[in-house]
Amino acid sequence: MIAQIILDNTKLTTGHICSIFVVVGAFLDTFRIYDMIIQYVGGGAQLPITSFGHSLIHGALAKADEMGMIGVFMGMFDLTATGISAAIIFSFFATLLFKPQD
Repeated sequence: MIAQIILDNTKLTTGHICSIFVVVGAFLDTFRIYDMIIQYVGGGAQLPITSFGHSLIHGALAKADEMGMIGVFMGMFDLTATGISAAIIFSFFATLLFKPQD
């Protein structure tokens, strides 16, 4: 609903809005606010695009505690690797099944 309101009232594209939501999720997780939202709301908070930003930062901060600065880069994709891999694989099969339009 928030994305639709932003889309209807601004000149931002859907890509801009998705990027904003990822950054908001990452920002909220940086201050441990997103974890409180998950505890209060439950599994519904783990489905939207903001959860991707939360997962990126959550993994990065966890590995940074273990390994230092190099852990930030390694940890970013620990929690998100499955989703990224699935997106790549499903989009590959979608390109095999459908033809692009002009």
